Amino acid sequence: MEQILSFEATIDFVADINEHKDCLMSQDPTQDTPDALWFNIDIPKGHSARAGDRVRVTIEKI
Repeated sequence: MEQILSFEATIDFVADINEHKDCLMSQDPTQDTPDALWFNIDIPKGHSARAGDRVRVTIEKI
């Protein structure tokens, strides 16, 4: 696999999408910081992620 990007960020919010999944979100509040990376990622329920947790996001090409 070819790694394209990996970065660490703090989860700002965990949204309840439906009975099957949640959405982890981290967003630059101003979008004026050119080097700030953010994400919205749907994940299955049953995770232990909470707002304030630091996570690593890795994108790989397979």
